[in-house]
Amino acid sequence: MTTANDILKKIKDEGIKYVDLRFTDPRGKLQHVTFDQTMIDEDIFEEGTMFDGSSIEGFVRIEESDMYLKPDLGTFRVLPWPDASGARVGAITCDIANPDGTPFAGCPRTALKRAIARAAALDFRMVASLEAEFFLFQRRDGSPTTLTHDTAGYFDLAPVDQGEDVRREIVLALEQMGFLVEAAHHEVAPGQHEVDFRDDDVLATADNVSTFRFVVKNVALRNGLHATFMPKPIYGINGSGMHTHMSLFEGDTNAFHETGNPFGLSKVAQGFIAGLLHHAPALTAITNQLVNSYKRLIAGYEAPTYITWARNNRSALVRVPVTKHGKQSSTRIEYRATDPACNPYLAFSVILAAGLAGIEGDYHLEEEADSNIFELSEEERRAKGIRLLPSSLADALDQMETSELVRDALGAHIHEWFLRNKRAEWMDYKSQVTQFELERYLPNI
Repeated sequence: MTTANDILKKIKDEGIKYVDLRFTDPRGKLQHVTFDQTMIDEDIFEEGTMFDGSSIEGFVRIEESDMYLKPDLGTFRVLPWPDASGARVGAITCDIANPDGTPFAGCPRTALKRAIARAAALDFRMVASLEAEFFLFQRRDGSPTTLTHDTAGYFDLAPVDQGEDVRREIVLALEQMGFLVEAAHHEVAPGQHEVDFRDDDVLATADNVSTFRFVVKNVALRNGLHATFMPKPIYGINGSGMHTHMSLFEGDTNAFHETGNPFGLSKVAQGFIAGLLHHAPALTAITNQLVNSYKRLIAGYEAPTYITWARNNRSALVRVPVTKHGKQSSTRIEYRATDPACNPYLAFSVILAAGLAGIEGDYHLEEEADSNIFELSEEERRAKGIRLLPSSLADALDQMETSELVRDALGAHIHEWFLRNKRAEWMDYKSQVTQFELERYLPNI
């Protein structure tokens, strides 16, 4: 769908009754307004529609509330199920614009477009693919619980994996919407699942994250379950990550590959990795934006805690997966900290900005971590110069606040709002009296 007329024809031919205009706010929450097909015309697709931006968290004040939703025509999709009345629904992703038509500084999608433009100025195009994890839990009396619906583990089959049919229904729904799904399987923890996306331009991948979360939650609900992308919903088992695989291309050539290098990594790839590692502490508030995110980033649960890189070593923050023989175009790196509760537009913006800084600044790439970092002593890690990721949201925000790179990547509007919002979240959390404290302290102190 590349023109308004193409979309209007599809709406008519397929009997689509409603069209959602969707966008993502700075928190990463998907928002929408629905139009009846009788109210849909070329003007809406080509010029957009006005809405009250002051009612959206992180946008504008009430005295400057008028804003525009500007549809991206290439993102039009038809939902794979009808609504409660049986009507078919289409959806299109929008950018946010000011009343004069200029891009709104608080639009997360616009922030990513700026990063993409910076890469393009260097003749690079970023492609990304994802391994997105989530939990399926039981519902009781209409409310979600943390009771898993199975006792399965990594790659288990039905009947142990009770979520197999639900997972396949999710994949089918995604494919009906045009997603390229590479694989799906049960993950390590009971009730935990993973869906892997094929690689695509980074903007399309970010768009797909929001739609993916919408589909997963709706399919789960239709099956009497609750899906959550909370990074660490249960103590003592693995949390959910969103491992991000990425490459830079120059035209059709993978700029990360170099045949003569022992690792198969070009100087561009090495600079990109070095940039990620150098700026990782400041990126973490964006890639891991919840208080709960830092309960996943602890040793012992396959999540990274140390700022290192390695080939085929899953304890590292940045991993270089093995490339199949003769498949140099698939050379890529994997950033393992990102979790599925992030705002994908902001996360990919800062990741791309950090990588480009490493390339442009010719950052030095340290030696790879060729052993299990979790098994090294603290003295051994210090001797190797291995740094820790931030251990809490508060620590991550401190790193983010002083980073010019993150400020430039997000823009002043989002940067300032994000800090205020997340500082408030941390203070709310810090003031809580938890069940852990009551059980440990109340009987004895």
